[in-house]
Amino acid sequence: MAEIEIAGVMRSGAYSPNNIGNDAAIINTVSEHLRKRGCSVTLYSEEQFRNSDITQDIILNMCREPASVAKLQSLEDKGRLVINSGYGISNSRREPLTRLLIANGIPYPQSLIVNTNEDVRAELDEAGIGACWIKRGDFHAMHKEDISYCRNAREAQDMLHEYFYRGIRRAVINRHLTGDLVKFYGVQGEPFFYWFYPFDEGHSKYGWETVNGKSQGYAFDIPALHQLCERTSRLLDVKIYGGDCIVGSDGTVRIIDFNDWPSFAPCRDEAAAAIARCILKNIRKHLKTTRHNGK
Repeated sequence: MAEIEIAGVMRSGAYSPNNIGNDAAIINTVSEHLRKRGCSVTLYSEEQFRNSDITQDIILNMCREPASVAKLQSLEDKGRLVINSGYGISNSRREPLTRLLIANGIPYPQSLIVNTNEDVRAELDEAGIGACWIKRGDFHAMHKEDISYCRNAREAQDMLHEYFYRGIRRAVINRHLTGDLVKFYGVQGEPFFYWFYPFDEGHSKYGWETVNGKSQGYAFDIPALHQLCERTSRLLDVKIYGGDCIVGSDGTVRIIDFNDWPSFAPCRDEAAAAIARCILKNIRKHLKTTRHNGK
């Protein structure tokens, strides 16, 4: 596949909180796998991508900046192969993610989507939601304060005011679920699937893993979780994914977060090989389609 030229776009540091090195490492490792298979891969920063005329037909990216995502979507509309899709990245932002998962029956916490200048105490009480998580609805989390645990409706209301004063206009409120916090990584259409207990492994971005604490080791159906993640991946149009779920004492699994192209830090080498296979598979499909259409 020596004729295949690929652009790889790294994630802006502002969208890699506490993970700049790990995010860079995974796209670099994937790029090396692709080069060994005869592809030419040129890496760009998000800023370079936004300000350059990218000529490659294949674009791998970890973008999060809204202007970068808009450009990805425009290139996709013109027939470029973009992984992850710019539309999938948009779907992974908190408000659309919540709407899509609930509307399509993906197991997910009971949730409210609100304006941050609203008084939501009565609505929370009516829904029977006490302890909860407030998450900014417009973007992925960029700071620890973009995700907040609240013990009751009064704390939730106070936190919403803080979001409003920070200029965040929309928020998602998730009911807090008790159980084991499990983090997972996967690649659409690949057998690769990795999961672990982040609190037990000392794996943390913002320290919120301490709310659920040490895992109890509740038994759950791992192949079923993988299938659920694959279904969610296809629903959101996110081929390279990761996320978090809560396993209840009865083995019930609910997804609480789903991310486009995470760092894969605990399983980087295995993940990179799976990501490269997925990319090559999609390149072949893309080339077949474009040749069939005479492009």
